[in-house]
Amino acid sequence: MAKAPLELRSLARTHTAMAVRTLALVARSPKAPPSARVAAAEALLSRGWGKPVQPVDTRADTELKITIRHIMGEMGMDPKLIEGDCADLGDQPAA
Repeated sequence: MAKAPLELRSLARTHTAMAVRTLALVARSPKAPPSARVAAAEALLSRGWGKPVQPVDTRADTELKITIRHIMGEMGMDPKLIEGDCADLGDQPAA
C-alpha cells in the first residue's frame, strides 16, 4: 500500500477526535444495523488497544520459507535460496 503524503496524513489526523466520536455514536446507536455497530466497536478497540495478537506456529517441524527479492533486485543481485532447518539455528541470540 502506498504511503499518503505527509500533508494528507496531517490533514486527516486533524479529524481524529470527530472520527472517534462518530465511531462511538454508531457503536451506541440502537438504530444502526448490528454489523455497523460491531464494525465501529472493533475500530474503536483496535485503535485504542491495538489489534489482537495473531498466534504464530514456531514448531521446528514447520517449514519456513522467506524470499527477499525486492531488496536483492535493487542491489543488482539475483535472488538466492538458502536452505536449512530451524533446529540448525539453535539458541543463537538475535542479530
